[in-house]
Amino acid sequence: MKIEQIYTGCLAQGAYYIESNGEVAIIDPLRETQQYVDKANEENAKIKYIFETHFHADFVSGHVDLAKKTGATIIFGPSATTDYKAHIATDNEEFKLGNVTIKVLHTPGHTLESVTFLLIDEKGKDYAIFSGDTLFLGDVGRPDLAIKSDLTKEDLAGMLYDSLRNKIMPLADDVIVYPAHGAGSACGKNLSKETVGILGEQKQSNYALRSDMTKEEFVEEVLDGIAPPPQYFAKNAMMNKSGYDDFETVLKKGDVALSPEEFEAVANQEDALVLDVRNEKDFVKGYIPNSISIGIHGGFAPWVGALITDLKQPILLITPEGKEKETVTRLSRVGYDNTLGYLKGGIDAWKAAGKDIETIESITADEFSNRFKNNNVETLDVRKDGEYKSEHIEGTNVHHFALDYINDNMSSIDNKKIYYLHCAGGYRSVIAASILKARGFDVIDVAGGFGALKKTDLPMTNFVCPSTL
Repeated sequence: MKIEQIYTGCLAQGAYYIESNGEVAIIDPLRETQQYVDKANEENAKIKYIFETHFHADFVSGHVDLAKKTGATIIFGPSATTDYKAHIATDNEEFKLGNVTIKVLHTPGHTLESVTFLLIDEKGKDYAIFSGDTLFLGDVGRPDLAIKSDLTKEDLAGMLYDSLRNKIMPLADDVIVYPAHGAGSACGKNLSKETVGILGEQKQSNYALRSDMTKEEFVEEVLDGIAPPPQYFAKNAMMNKSGYDDFETVLKKGDVALSPEEFEAVANQEDALVLDVRNEKDFVKGYIPNSISIGIHGGFAPWVGALITDLKQPILLITPEGKEKETVTRLSRVGYDNTLGYLKGGIDAWKAAGKDIETIESITADEFSNRFKNNNVETLDVRKDGEYKSEHIEGTNVHHFALDYINDNMSSIDNKKIYYLHCAGGYRSVIAASILKARGFDVIDVAGGFGALKKTDLPMTNFVCPSTL
């Protein structure tokens, strides 16, 4: 028996490759599926099953493409319905894979169809669980993502409580836990950085598995502080339920080199969004007017999903050299399949063609400190709610303006004012600055973000006071 976790950092997501006696199961595959086919071929094995723990909301799974390529059976848990051929398993149904068995444990709560897959080894011993978004290390899945359900998040949280106590906690302490996500995922609140654990340790350390916790206490704690899901979550879940274009077609359409003239023509004809994925330090020095910065080196795919509201939005790319295919791939992972090409030669080719360039003023933390103390400048802190509440600059002109909800809060700022933007380190503030500049606002970025600002003598507070923009 062989188990391999294939972890993708930008999505904080774990897919799994299980092989026994020449037969392979893939659990929660990524959109680009050739990697699993190649791995099976190297092992002289055949992919037999594709197990899905639930309809994922934070990424587009590769189950449909992989089934087409291999003839493998797609398996979902009880109550799932799909627009493509799939086997809908019953609770406790077992599937033979070589010399091992994979048992379906229906664990609704994160979603109605959520399941945990129990791997029983060659000796008949419970060996590991692939817990999807039911159980993470240090946390559990959010119970507010069910597709078109009449149930409330409180109802689903109650189901999750029962699933954990009736299906997961009775298992032996030495069972290995392989979750679908680690730290950085929006599918839970406080996920561990570790991506593999032991069930006994989780029983001791995971707040949601406390033996003395009542259902009412569980519901209250699991829902406490849970932020609204990103707008793309429901759309990705529907793609996973209904199907999608094959990845190779999406990649071929997007991996097209365009000259500056061709790039400009396509942008105008298709009303395309120009997405610049270079480092934010390079972006502020010169970029195509109205383009949006989301650097591929950061939390790229989730930020694209949070900020670009239309999955069918035509997109043109500015990338670092050699990152073109990777960018198209990472966009497709969250359902953005309408990439139309990239600028050949990048921003240097644009400049050489004599095309217009814009810049964003970026100042040091020390320079901001001087301006702030002398002029009490309008400041937008674009960090997440928890970061802002923990500590922020003190001042009547300091406003919390979380990047996550920038599209909803645009009307709360004044296009006649100049705004100074900062995040924690500089990545998110440049994203926000690019969006605001494209919409006619005058902005200045504070390089280094709050990390640099804390080294100045600016007044800081951890007391949350209401702020009106």
